[in-house]
Amino acid sequence: MKVLLVDDEKHVRDAIRLLVNWKHYGIDTILEASDGEAATALVSKEHPEIIMTDMMMPIMNGVKLLEWLHRHAPDAKTIVISGHDDFSLLRHTVKYGGTDYILKPIDPDQLNEALDKAIQTWLKDEEMRHANRELNIEVNQFKPIYWDKLLSALIAEPGTYEPVADQLERELRLSRSVATCRVAILSLDTMEASIKNKFSQNIDLLLFSLINICNEFLVPHKRGFAFRHLHNPNEIVLFLWSAPSQAEELLATINDGIRTALHARVDFGIGSSHNFPSQLKLSYQEARDALRQRNLTTKETWIHTNWLPSKGSQSTLTFHQFEEQIHLALRSGNVEQIQDIVQVWMDAIKSCDVITPAQLEHWWGEYRVMMRRWTQQLIPGSREEDIQSLLLEDNAASIITLDEKGLLSLSLWQQELTRSLIQVSKLHLESQHKDNNVIFEIASFLEKHYHEDISLADIASRFYLSREYISRKFKQEFTVNLSDYLGQIRMSKAKVLLCNPNLRISQVAEMVGYQDEKYFSKVFKKMSGMTPGEYRKTANSI
Repeated sequence: MKVLLVDDEKHVRDAIRLLVNWKHYGIDTILEASDGEAATALVSKEHPEIIMTDMMMPIMNGVKLLEWLHRHAPDAKTIVISGHDDFSLLRHTVKYGGTDYILKPIDPDQLNEALDKAIQTWLKDEEMRHANRELNIEVNQFKPIYWDKLLSALIAEPGTYEPVADQLERELRLSRSVATCRVAILSLDTMEASIKNKFSQNIDLLLFSLINICNEFLVPHKRGFAFRHLHNPNEIVLFLWSAPSQAEELLATINDGIRTALHARVDFGIGSSHNFPSQLKLSYQEARDALRQRNLTTKETWIHTNWLPSKGSQSTLTFHQFEEQIHLALRSGNVEQIQDIVQVWMDAIKSCDVITPAQLEHWWGEYRVMMRRWTQQLIPGSREEDIQSLLLEDNAASIITLDEKGLLSLSLWQQELTRSLIQVSKLHLESQHKDNNVIFEIASFLEKHYHEDISLADIASRFYLSREYISRKFKQEFTVNLSDYLGQIRMSKAKVLLCNPNLRISQVAEMVGYQDEKYFSKVFKKMSGMTPGEYRKTANSI
C-alpha cells in the first residue's frame, strides 16, 4: 500500500513520517509532493491508496487538488491536514470525498486514528470493487449464451421481440425503426478440411472465433449481429438489418476476414429481405435451403442466395441400389470385397453432375437405416451402444468434408464407410464362432445335468441369451430342438439304468429327471417304441 504526503513545508512532511508506524498499517511506500501540481503527477504515476494533503500551498492548493482527485482518482482516500479552522475548507473536504480534517499542530492519536479509518474504508471499497469485477466477469461470460438463447427464440417466436426491444437497441444497436432484415447462415456441417482438422478437438473455440470475426464487421457499423443458433448447434446465424441490398458484399468482406484470421473460407447461405421480426423464420429457411441445395461439385461462389435448381441433372442415385452387394460383402468377411463395393459406390457418386448437402444427408440416412438392420441380423444380441458406434453417429457431421478449394472431398467418407463395414463383418464372423461355441456349451451342460429339472428359460438365463435365439441356433446345429435333444439324452441314460433289475422304474425315472413315472413311461414309449418294462425284459433276455 502507498501513501502520498502533500505539503509545501518539509518539516511537516517529516513530522508526519515520524508520527506513524507505517508497517503496522501495511504501508511500504511513502511518497512526497510540495504542492498540488506535483501531487497530481505522482498520483497519475504511482496510484497511492492514501493521500494526506495541506490546503494552503503554492501553484495548486489543496482545494483544487481535492477537486482533481475527485475526478481522476476517486478510489483514493484523502485526509486533509490544515492550519486553518475554516468551515468552508471543511465543507469542501467533505464535498470532494475527504475522510478526515485534522488541524495543525498535528495530534499523533488523531493522525493515526484518521489513517486507520481511511485504510479500513479503502479496504472495504476495494472488496466491493473486487466483487463487482467478479460479477462483471461472470456477466460477460454468460452474455453470449444469453444472446444465443434470445435471438434463437426470435427466429421461431417473433412475439419475444417487444419485451427486449430496448435492450437490443441499447446493446446490439438494433434500432426499433428497423423494418426489414435478412438472415444469413454459416454452417459447420460443410467446411474446408483445414479448419475442421485444426479445431477438431475444440469445436466450441471454432464457433467462438467465427462469431467474433463476424461481429467485428457487423457491430461497430450497426450492420447486424452474429450468434450461435441453439436449435442447430453447428450453425452461426447472422441478422443483417442495415443496407440489405449490400448484404452479399458484406458477407464477402467477412469471408475475407475469416480467410485472414483462419486461413480458410466458409460458405454462407442468405435469405431474402423480409419484415422484421415477423418474417425472420422465412428468411432463415431460405438461407438454410440455399446452403443445403448448393452443388458441392463446383465452386462458383461462397455466398449462396435463394436456391434455384443447380445446372445439370439432379441425382437419382440411392444407397439402396447397392444394398444386396454390400450385404453379401459383409457376410463374406472378405476385406477386399468390402473395399471393392465401397469403391463402386463412390465411383457412382462421383459420376453425378450435382451433389448437394441435402443429397449427402439423404444417402447418409439410408446408410444408417441399412447398417442398423444388418447389425441386428449379423450380430445377434448386440447392444444399442455398440450399434451406435458402428453407425458412425459421432462422425456424421464430419463426413461432408470440403477440400482447400471448397469442393466436396469424398475420401474421408470412403475411409469411414470402409472401416465401419469391415468392423461389422469382423464382428459377424466372431459372432458366428461364438454362437457355435455357446451352442456346444449348452449341449455339454445338458449332458452333465440331464437328471435335473431343466427348462429353456433356465438355459436362457444361465447363458444370457434369449429363448428364441437358443431354440433357433440349437436346431440349426443339431437338427432337433433343445427339448427333444434333452429327451434323447435322458432316454439313453434310462436304457442303461433299466438293465439293472434292482432299480424300480420309478427310481429310474427320477434318476433321469422325471418326477412322474407315468409321464416317463409315456415319453419312453414314444421315443423307443416300447414301455420301460418291455424294454427291461428285452434287454435282460439278451
